[in-house]
Amino acid sequence: MEGPQAARQVRTPDPHTQASLAAAIAEAVRDRDERVLRRLLARFAEQAAIADLPALRDALDTVRQHGDRPPGSR
Repeated sequence: MEGPQAARQVRTPDPHTQASLAAAIAEAVRDRDERVLRRLLARFAEQAAIADLPALRDALDTVRQHGDRPPGSR
């Protein structure tokens, strides 16, 4: 028998990956490609499930506090 499984590492997906995934989902919808769309939606759901939500919330709060300016452009 195998030992206990290692805890799954929690990570926040790269925003660039998320943007390209969203673009790929939009393209699959336009192309009416259900097989690809289901695969991409499954990947999106996995990313949402492992996202570090407190870190995402903090990042959004920081953006709101700085008037939607990109970091370092003060």
